[in-house]
Amino acid sequence: MLYENYYGFALKTVFRYIYRYDKAVDVVNDGFIKFFNKIDQFKPGHEADTEKMLMGWLKRIMINTAIDELRRGKMTPEIGGIPDHVWDIPENSENGEQLLLYKELIVMIKELSPQHRSVFNLYVIDGYNHLEIADILQIPVGTSKSCLSRARALLQNHIKKNEEALICRM
Repeated sequence: MLYENYYGFALKTVFRYIYRYDKAVDVVNDGFIKFFNKIDQFKPGHEADTEKMLMGWLKRIMINTAIDELRRGKMTPEIGGIPDHVWDIPENSENGEQLLLYKELIVMIKELSPQHRSVFNLYVIDGYNHLEIADILQIPVGTSKSCLSRARALLQNHIKKNEEALICRM
């Protein structure tokens, strides 16, 4: 039941790091194996916060599993698009507008190098600090900061180009 309810959430989390669908599915399954093997270590808080805490714990496991997979592949870029049917996997936290913005952001982030993409995802989307990112990716803190700065600059340029293209079409 946990697997079915949180599969979409886990897959979307992993897709921020790994863009090959077949590889992402494998990583999600590996992550769930880790999740279920360590479920006895999960310490729920107040009843109202238990689901949020569980999702946060699952998210962290999925991110670490994806980073481990990238590390095994020497952080090589993934090739291929994200299949449209992936966006149809339900996740309770999204509405239509959020899904559209999420899709656009993921497409832009996909164009970043693997290291820039990983640092951006970890810092901006997943809320890690530079010290934690440096530890996870096994890089110096300064490298984490410079990767984030470069990723932001590249994304800003990409957004400006898209806006200019839209204005020119009008």
